[in-house]
Amino acid sequence: MNFRTLFLTAFCMSTLASAIAADLRIGMIGLDTSHVPAFTQLLNDPKNKNHVPGGRVVAAFKGGSQDIESSWSRVDKYTEQLQKEFGVKRVDSIEELCQQVDVVMLQSLDGRPHLEQAWPVFKAGKPMFIDKPFAGSLRDAIEIFRLAKKYKVPVFSSSSYRFYESMVELKKTDVGEVRGAISYGPCELEPHHPDLFWYGVHPTEALFTVMGTGCETVVRTATPNTDVVTGVWSGGRVGTLRGLRNASAPHRVIVFGTKTVAEQNGSGDYAPLVREIIKFFQTGIAPVSAEETLEIFAFMEAADESKRQGGRSVNISAVMKKNGG
Repeated sequence: MNFRTLFLTAFCMSTLASAIAADLRIGMIGLDTSHVPAFTQLLNDPKNKNHVPGGRVVAAFKGGSQDIESSWSRVDKYTEQLQKEFGVKRVDSIEELCQQVDVVMLQSLDGRPHLEQAWPVFKAGKPMFIDKPFAGSLRDAIEIFRLAKKYKVPVFSSSSYRFYESMVELKKTDVGEVRGAISYGPCELEPHHPDLFWYGVHPTEALFTVMGTGCETVVRTATPNTDVVTGVWSGGRVGTLRGLRNASAPHRVIVFGTKTVAEQNGSGDYAPLVREIIKFFQTGIAPVSAEETLEIFAFMEAADESKRQGGRSVNISAVMKKNGG
């Protein structure tokens, strides 16, 4: 480890240690998703019944994508809301943001600019949570984690589905040896992103929450209203994602074990995820590994490749290699 790396690591840790004594100063990048006001209210409003202590959003970079309607149509509204309701300062660049905060939440709705937006955060040595979708491509996701390792900056990403109380309770159920699972949920598409990256990422992460890593091959059946993606894990375990569109689209996970079959009961909210984010900012320890996040994105990319090949089986390791992993 060279002197520069040692200096940056020591600086990052000392900054965090002093910040933890008070509330962490949190910066947000990208104010075009409903997660922005929702997370900020949980953090900045102590009267909220689900208030998460330990940090406060103090500054934000607006961002936004002109070619995605759900981004440009909401970014001004959310920016104004953060300023008026929560006293968040708007800044003109990510570099300026990093000078005013201890940690960063990269919230941009569009995954495509995440790699570019993450660069100055890594250079500034600020621990970072990256919201879904983690990136706009598997190749970009691999590069983000490469940069995090290069700059010695803690980073993680997760769907709120992973930490729902109902999911935590499901994982506590003694089903014996897990032989497989089915995860179903919303899977709306967005033309600038690979099919599952946009909203299918959430039920996909729920599937990996119970199955873990080790997926080897993927097969996809796709119709205008439904996606069915079947993965074969090591040891012959089978996990299935059912993505729902243009119809009722609840989200649920069913686990198949050697002792019993267990089903997720109920839904959840954002508070458990935000608590995990604050804990991550305080400790630098990610609750979800880079390896698992990358496998989730490789699974989704392999599903796209299977669709392109007419439903043929696609090897996860080959997809990772093709994209620089």
